[in-house]
Amino acid sequence: MDTSIIADVLEIIVFAVMALLAISFALLVVTAKDIVRSALSLIAVMFVVAGLYILLNAQFLGVIQVLVYVGAIGVLILFAVMLTKKQFGSDKDAE
Repeated sequence: MDTSIIADVLEIIVFAVMALLAISFALLVVTAKDIVRSALSLIAVMFVVAGLYILLNAQFLGVIQVLVYVGAIGVLILFAVMLTKKQFGSDKDAE
């Protein structure tokens, strides 16, 4: 077999795996009941999308995806989630 055919098949397989990962993490973002898991899944989706950009020879977009979305927006979401006050129990428990 020609090496270019093997490279093309390997590239399609990697793309398919990354696309399935992106879809599964995106579904986890929507269906997760815990907001921290949802935020971490969103960051994972952003990493996979950056990998897809790099796979499609758009390296600049992949790097910008990691720096802006994963770095800035992801950290902002995690800090917002961690600093949100969560109530446990009710006021009747305090009496």
